[in-house]
Amino acid sequence: MKKNGYMDEGNITLLAKGVELKGEIKVEGTVRIDGRLDGDVHTKGEVIVGEEGIVKGTITAGSLISSGRIKANVTVTERVQLLKTAILIGEVHSPIMVMEEGAKFQGVSDMGATAWPEEAPRLSGNVRDMSQHRGRPVALIGKEADL
Repeated sequence: MKKNGYMDEGNITLLAKGVELKGEIKVEGTVRIDGRLDGDVHTKGEVIVGEEGIVKGTITAGSLISSGRIKANVTVTERVQLLKTAILIGEVHSPIMVMEEGAKFQGVSDMGATAWPEEAPRLSGNVRDMSQHRGRPVALIGKEADL
């Protein structure tokens, strides 16, 4: 079988256009949704929501690529990619979130930042920040300057 950008090593679950499912999908590989899912998706692989796809519920996956409509809490370990026709409403937990122009997102995103550094980190040991010495006059002691 020819491998393309939407397939992994052959383990793919498809919810085809026109199919409606209420429940939970738990798989290891890729899940492609072109129909409607009212429920949860759990996979270590990729979730692909096609342009006609609708998901309401929870998505837990390795990554998410969407050109469809999602109203869900999304948790992924790698990245969320919203293509230009995508609409995502909900809470997103992902280290990377990419949105094409035209994609719509309403909600809250958490990309793992835990704190805002209030000041620059202190340098340890004998290392000194030389920027604090800039602009200060320097005096030579014990030797004439060769100009």
